[in-house]
Amino acid sequence: MSQPPKSQSPRPQPPMLRPLTAPERARRAEQARTAAAALAADGIEATAVTWVDTSGITRVKAVPLARLEQAAAWGVGASPVFDAFLLDDSIAPGRYAGGPVGDLRLHPDLGRLTRLAALPGWAWAPADRYDQDGVPHPLDARALARREADRLAGDGYAVRAAFEIEWCVSAGAGDAFVPASRGPAYGMTRLTELAGYLREILAALAAQGVAVDQVHPEYAAGQYEVSVAAADPVGAADLAVLVRETVRAVTARNGMRATFAPKVLAGGVGNGGHVHLSLWRDGTNLMSGGPGPYGLTPEGEGFTAGILERLPALLAVGAPAVASYLRLVPSHWAGVFACWGRENREAALRLVTGSVGERDRAANVEVKCVDLAANPYLLVAALLAAGRAGIGAGSQLPEPVEEDPAGMHEETRRKLGIAALPGSLAEAVAAFEEDPVLGAALGPEIVDTVATVRRGEIALFEGASDDEVVERSRWRY
Repeated sequence: MSQPPKSQSPRPQPPMLRPLTAPERARRAEQARTAAAALAADGIEATAVTWVDTSGITRVKAVPLARLEQAAAWGVGASPVFDAFLLDDSIAPGRYAGGPVGDLRLHPDLGRLTRLAALPGWAWAPADRYDQDGVPHPLDARALARREADRLAGDGYAVRAAFEIEWCVSAGAGDAFVPASRGPAYGMTRLTELAGYLREILAALAAQGVAVDQVHPEYAAGQYEVSVAAADPVGAADLAVLVRETVRAVTARNGMRATFAPKVLAGGVGNGGHVHLSLWRDGTNLMSGGPGPYGLTPEGEGFTAGILERLPALLAVGAPAVASYLRLVPSHWAGVFACWGRENREAALRLVTGSVGERDRAANVEVKCVDLAANPYLLVAALLAAGRAGIGAGSQLPEPVEEDPAGMHEETRRKLGIAALPGSLAEAVAAFEEDPVLGAALGPEIVDTVATVRRGEIALFEGASDDEVVERSRWRY
């Protein structure tokens, strides 16, 4: 994962979330007035202000252009109850979220304001959520991701991150999944079948300033993947939302449906949402050029080992749906064993070194056991917290795994310390609640709410067959 080309102007970094003062509100109002004038000249009439809930659903409040200044300075009202929403829009009330009382203010981050090429007349901005006193909401995952990035920055580190976006395209608007392309896996035939559609997606992303690294057909019928350039952690999560909603809009405009669900057909291959991370200090990539395994520096190794150690707990955030565990199947490149390896796509953590000559820019670690049901901000925050703990503890990686761990004899895996990751959401939640590092980093409000929502989903699907789980979750993501 490389730094942005020098020819590109860097995106503005998200501001620190501090209590809002009168001068800060005035600054935001002025910024909104300038932005609104430019948007009006481009024919924009409204701005979608989004946040992602605990179940991984992107929610929205929209404001007409004339109200953008008010929204920037004073926010848009929204109930705190959304943090307790399940994927079917029912509510699982917990200690910190889920009741009818209270109000939050959604403040659009105008540094990320984007004209939506696939939704003419619309702009988009991610929301930061504050309470009515102007204090950041403790359940705001975007603020949490920023806080964890700031903690690493305070130790002298920066992280570059990127999400891979996988989705499946269904012909027509019905609820049954009918693959819109049927060519061979990764085949040129499948690109040809939807070439115009894919070109439209690339054009929309380019118009929105999103740098695409590649797009290609994936394994399952009707399945595709787009990879975008690395960004700062909060920016990468923002891009995960923007890219997904752009794909969804282009797909709908072409009379089809897109699903990013972990599982689209019970017996088929699911959609992953792999996360790539690289650790930097003073412009140097710490995932390369060191004395550790495959060139890892001590800090890069500690960061990776910290994530590896906490993978069972991290699944409650990164594989957060009952359907996620239908995707986590051995020998399906989903990374269901807690191990790492260089370019090993069956390991939960794949070390990507890059080619000789580019490793100082390209080396990164890919987290393969996560999917797009995750709230990307919450996932980034948890991964950074785990990595930071590994650096602080001087953690070291076990021996790398150079084969499919599912093919090893069970006794061999035991001797090498290779354990299977949780096989159910309930197991992951139990590990999450017991993890002291994630608990301290995320805070009691997040831990309780995540556990409450996950258990609510487990109850929702109690007794359901795999087919029923897939059918009821397919179009929610």
